Amino acid sequence: MDQEDRIALFLDYENLALGARDHRGGAAFDFRPIADALAERGRVVVRRAYADWSYFDEDRRMLTRSHVELIEIPQRMGASRKNAADIKMAVDAIELAFERDYISTFVICSGDSDFTPLVHKLRELNKRVIGVGVEGSTSGLLPPACDEFLYYDRLEGVDIPPARGRRARPTTRQAGVEQRPPEPEREHEPEVDRRPAGEEPGRDVDALAVLVAQSVAGLQGSANGEVTASRLKRTLLRKDPTFSESDYGFRTFGELLRHLAERNVIELGEGPAKGDPEVSLPEHGDREVAFGLLRGVVADLGSGGNPVALSGLKNQVRRARPDFSEKKLGYRSFLQFCKAAATAGVLDLRWSPEADDYLLTTQT
Repeated sequence: MDQEDRIALFLDYENLALGARDHRGGAAFDFRPIADALAERGRVVVRRAYADWSYFDEDRRMLTRSHVELIEIPQRMGASRKNAADIKMAVDAIELAFERDYISTFVICSGDSDFTPLVHKLRELNKRVIGVGVEGSTSGLLPPACDEFLYYDRLEGVDIPPARGRRARPTTRQAGVEQRPPEPEREHEPEVDRRPAGEEPGRDVDALAVLVAQSVAGLQGSANGEVTASRLKRTLLRKDPTFSESDYGFRTFGELLRHLAERNVIELGEGPAKGDPEVSLPEHGDREVAFGLLRGVVADLGSGGNPVALSGLKNQVRRARPDFSEKKLGYRSFLQFCKAAATAGVLDLRWSPEADDYLLTTQT
């Protein structure tokens, strides 16, 4: 644990919550995907959210359940509530940077470019800074200033409302910032139920396999060294403090990992200490079979060399193989899985402005 990053989380809540509702078809903001993403990056020791909470009564209860400290910024006559929240948040972050040397990472949840000087100052103080913002309401100046920036819309567990129309192409951002096509709408799929054990009829090992593969992929992507069984267990406990392998019928966590290794969900190797094996995702086997499945479905749908749109493709793949899940292979989204297949030369993938979607074709 001593080698883990200690994280301080600061939420400019009005910017984040209103941005999510305005740019995601009125969908309510959910804090849990942010908490899960940070659990893969370290130990969150400070959680603070700033707002006039009389405007966010339901959100206040959600955050309190997630142990977030609520900092009240009341609206005053002749004063700007937003500026008061921004200043208070910046002052608290700098104060914490000087008083808590053990905090190595600061997470600034806001898309407001006003926080760019704060990010620069924290990095001057040798702190790693992660930004989090809603894609449609994030200034183009903020992401390049951070060590890492997470778009809320793309986090695992954030669903696009089914009734919402297709998103328009993004407008041109500030010069020097890469412009990306929008992520396509995700097909709905069963999510991992993370309710406490007393509130659910039973535990699903298949759902656990998805969660473990997703966590290993996230830990590998964070580039903080090898993924050991002990590190993976700590991550799972951060995502669900009630997690216990005994709920799934296993006596030890090692027994659970061996079971998943036999199903080719993960691979186990010799770790730095006895009884603490290294955990990784399979590089071949099921992944190559899944690539072949994708190529076959695209070839059937696009007979005659016609391109196939990414939207709806996952449903077609599941018709061919009902148990398909890209998360079991370590991919956070179906788009990421298709990009990996394109990189491997299995098919071609390109963004089409005319179709407002990604198009796939089999290579000739």
